[in-house]
Amino acid sequence: MNDVPPKDNPPDTLRTKAVEDFLKAVYLLQRQGDAVSTSALAGELKIQSPSVTEMAKKLAEHGLLEYERYRGLRLTETGQQIALEVIRRHRLLEMYLVDALGYSWDQVHEEAERLEHVISRQFVDRIAAALGDPDHDPHGDPIPAADGSLPDQNLTSLADLPLHQTGQIRRITAQSPEALRYLGQLGLIPGAQVIVTAHDPFDGPVHLLVDNTPVVVGAEMARHILLTLPGQE
Repeated sequence: MNDVPPKDNPPDTLRTKAVEDFLKAVYLLQRQGDAVSTSALAGELKIQSPSVTEMAKKLAEHGLLEYERYRGLRLTETGQQIALEVIRRHRLLEMYLVDALGYSWDQVHEEAERLEHVISRQFVDRIAAALGDPDHDPHGDPIPAADGSLPDQNLTSLADLPLHQTGQIRRITAQSPEALRYLGQLGLIPGAQVIVTAHDPFDGPVHLLVDNTPVVVGAEMARHILLTLPGQE
């Protein structure tokens, strides 16, 4: 791995949109496993793999991540701190757009993507205070605290919910506006109570009651719906 130690104060020239997006993507992919492959990162950022490698080498030189060819990328403590700052801005912006400006939850992601790179830390803290320091955004994604800590989450996907088991929706990991509008129309939003009534075989759809209303949702979409079970709240 790269032997350059993390630097507490990376130069301001590194705090560009491209760098922040890169570190955020590494963090989110790293949460799904361990080291992040350049191909996975290229797909997430919609850029070519050689561009990922070039950026990875640059950020490794500045101590923001560890990179070794064929072994993937891992954020250093400093790189993770920057990624969490960006995620905090993004998710607070989403909450502000919904609560204060009347946006719907399917409209906020792209707006927050544009704004997250230009607002100051003071502005972020003002948003947090105005909203009462929320710990989740409109989709149920956890909002990092100012110190980078995250609220605990013990969640189960709807696809894995046993037959006749009840749960409460806490988080929707689908990001596209189309998916969010679809789920909203079905009532599959954070806070809704669900109970599984049937699982069709061979990865077929899930049948459930959403606040006592019958609903059918595909297995793939069900994996994006995360719940708490009784006793886990």
